[in-house]
Amino acid sequence: METAILNIKLYSNFERALNSAAFMLENELKDLDAGVILSVDPEGWLQLEILGEDDVFAANFLIDKYGTPVKSVENGSIYKGFISSIDDEGITVDIGTGVKVLPEALKVLGVGSVSQIASRFGLIPHLPVSVKIEGQDGMITGSFTREQVDLFWTWKKATTDRLIVNSVTRSELKAAIKKKGHGRDIYGIERLGILENAVVCREDTDGPGIVAEIGPLVKADIGVIRGTH
Repeated sequence: METAILNIKLYSNFERALNSAAFMLENELKDLDAGVILSVDPEGWLQLEILGEDDVFAANFLIDKYGTPVKSVENGSIYKGFISSIDDEGITVDIGTGVKVLPEALKVLGVGSVSQIASRFGLIPHLPVSVKIEGQDGMITGSFTREQVDLFWTWKKATTDRLIVNSVTRSELKAAIKKKGHGRDIYGIERLGILENAVVCREDTDGPGIVAEIGPLVKADIGVIRGTH
């Protein structure tokens, strides 16, 4: 048996989230002699027990694909994590330890305060992001990677609104949209993570209006990115 902790964070809907993660990982390992038992470690990361003849290969494969939380970092290295907080001093990203993206490093996303930039790009807690480490003098600081910044701008420059909806599974989100009769108002739902999703609206759909409709049905963090209408 092999054990592993993946860079996948669970923080609500634990039963549904674990079921969703189990389905995803079983699909990843379908061609191997390996099965997984899932749990959540004390810090909320997805913890695996991997059984079967291919357990070592499966563990290495999953860690290589999804990464694992880290406590020590190297300057210049890139890590994946999740936004944990947003305040006047910057945006904190949890990669296993906290990385602070300071206001100066957010200038690539335009002018404004940290909260204004976050609101403009739909940056909310638990959003999966990639950061590059820039310093460790007293606290670990970094910046969003070039690829991450490009993705944010791609969302912002789109001709349609986009909703970032975290803390719910994709199936729960689809059910809420269907219940409110908005299935025709969106192009689809992009999976950003186990509990993180992006709803792509159609050209004539008002993103904030969708939030007002589905918000009461989902206990979720929701960010709105207004497209360039």
